[in-house]
Amino acid sequence: MHVLSTPIEYLKGVGPIRAELLRKDLRIFTYEDLLMHFPFRYVDKSNIHSISSVNEEISYVQFKGKIVKFEEKGAKRSKRLIARFRDSSGEIELIWFKSIKWIKSSINLDKEYLVFGKPSFFGGKVNLVHPDLDVIEDSVKDFRGLHGVYSSTEKLINKGLNSRGLSKLIANLIPFLQNSIDESLSDIIMKKYKLPRKQDALINIHLSKDLKELERSQKRLKFEELFFLQLHLIKTKIIRNNKFIGYPLSHLGENFNTYFKNHLKFELTNAQKKVIKEIRLDVKNNKQMNRLLQGDVGSGKTVVALLSMLMALDNGFQACIMAPTEILAQQHFTSISEELKEMNIIVDILTGSKKTKSRRELIENLENGKIQILVGTHALLEDYVKFNNLGLVVIDEQHRFGVAQRAKLWKKNKFPPHILVMTATPIPRTLSMTIYGDLDISIIDELPPGRKVIQTLWRSDSSRLNIIRFMREQINLERQIYIVFPLIDESAKLDYKNLIEGYDSVVREFPLPEFQVSVVHGQMKSADKEYEMNRFVSGLTNIMVATTVIEVGVNVPNASVMIIESAERFGLSQLHQLRGRVGRGASQSYCVLMSGNKVSNEGKTRLKTMVDTNDGFKIAEVDLKLRGPGDMMGTKQSGILDFKIADLLTDGKILAFARKEADELLKDDIELLKSENINIARFYRPYARERMGWSRIS
Repeated sequence: MHVLSTPIEYLKGVGPIRAELLRKDLRIFTYEDLLMHFPFRYVDKSNIHSISSVNEEISYVQFKGKIVKFEEKGAKRSKRLIARFRDSSGEIELIWFKSIKWIKSSINLDKEYLVFGKPSFFGGKVNLVHPDLDVIEDSVKDFRGLHGVYSSTEKLINKGLNSRGLSKLIANLIPFLQNSIDESLSDIIMKKYKLPRKQDALINIHLSKDLKELERSQKRLKFEELFFLQLHLIKTKIIRNNKFIGYPLSHLGENFNTYFKNHLKFELTNAQKKVIKEIRLDVKNNKQMNRLLQGDVGSGKTVVALLSMLMALDNGFQACIMAPTEILAQQHFTSISEELKEMNIIVDILTGSKKTKSRRELIENLENGKIQILVGTHALLEDYVKFNNLGLVVIDEQHRFGVAQRAKLWKKNKFPPHILVMTATPIPRTLSMTIYGDLDISIIDELPPGRKVIQTLWRSDSSRLNIIRFMREQINLERQIYIVFPLIDESAKLDYKNLIEGYDSVVREFPLPEFQVSVVHGQMKSADKEYEMNRFVSGLTNIMVATTVIEVGVNVPNASVMIIESAERFGLSQLHQLRGRVGRGASQSYCVLMSGNKVSNEGKTRLKTMVDTNDGFKIAEVDLKLRGPGDMMGTKQSGILDFKIADLLTDGKILAFARKEADELLKDDIELLKSENINIARFYRPYARERMGWSRIS
């Protein structure tokens, strides 16, 4: 058995009880798991201070001396252990609120200790709460220098495995590692980036002599983690391109050219033209296209999708566009039908609410190829939906659909159709290289000319009368207004109550018959929701009171004001999406962020960011810093971003180098058979087996 696969209970200082806790709380089963439990920060224990020299400017202190007395005070939850610690210059109190029994039993009044901790100042006295405590035996040197701080749990701390206890276990483990850690990178890569050997890096990440050595070790382990992820994503993409043959859409014919020359109502932006060229190059060949189209709200993704679908029609194929909600599907159907009304193209729509008789007729027309473009919701995935020859699938707001759901569309054809997935949620570059590393990515990064920048205002409840006056002014100008209430959970009674109370207060301020107010929320029946939405879309109502059901895709050019209630409760991405519901017409549009008078620091950052910029990519970068990549992409539990040491916020450069190396390596040696890549191949095979499945995005 390999040393690293030894069960953790056999390590000195562990035993069966601690081993069970390590398995349950930290997922540490083997020596290797413990070795890969990296410190989350480091403290410098290079200096020994005298107690009399401590002041409030010193963050951490280390003393050398003896405990002269200790006692327990308080009872139950207020119970604490207080020790008097003395050096040659004075005395200080050490205080523990947890693990009192274990700490008390380990204190020896005759021994000399090194004490390390963060000083607290209270009533002219200084104390250390939960300090590190180490007996000085032969040499102080063993305790000096950089020390890792490890994450632990309350149960482990109660068994003596706090950060210091885990550090001691790792020190017990290090002697077993000599020549037992296989190298996983090639000599070529290590020399190119001046990276230390894997064994040295893994030891020094825990026991570095100095900061320079630590930084080299961190760089090595971060590079490796990101390199193998990129290797896997790029390899998956290459295999898919070779394995999945697509229908070549080689011909640009009457449909594309007629629409482009005669019916396109505005000049395409350079960004749109560039993306259409990228899609054209993809679908011309025999490979199946898998492309992610990122574009900010209102950047013109839908017209790119329409032109792509017309490419499929020109080559004798059908196309479909799948949307996450009936409202958005209906909107796509209306706008596409309007765009193509003067052309001889049959467009239809399939949603869950379509009547049985008309659904039967639709299915028949779809199977015989009469319907050329089908718009729909999840209903498109049903087994009874059969195409005659589906050539292109457009998936709008792709994060709303699961991988298994999207895969169903593949099975509707002999060959998988070309896939274009679209999102109006801008994704920072480091995230897109990681989450969507096996997709080709296109970005529309400019808005159509003539669009006025939406003015964003942040107001508190005390400004409500001014906001009502502003709403009246906008309605007098024949503009329409959204008022959105937060909805954390569709079934949350509090959220529903807030919405209904908000609706009632709006109706009081804007009464019938002078004003008309619609309301839409998740607890309404689909037909009622659609009726209210249509009243607003057609201009029959002045104000739409809603939850976030209108977040994605609703297009009402006459709506020029978006008021977001309790805006501090929304995430940045959601605020940006909601703001994008206005600003679609020629008039000046406004987004008003209403908050309580007390807002958290993070809430203030979100709201200030919205006021400062309309750039979705800048907003996404702030969102990434605030929430972290896992929360931002909804992948926290998926394993995709479960990094041991790499950090997408700070390691963008390392990620770019890692992707470049992986790309160049696979171009030269796709099967990893060359002798110089033997280490990489040996490490990659088990890595790939573990990750099969989740990297397939479309």
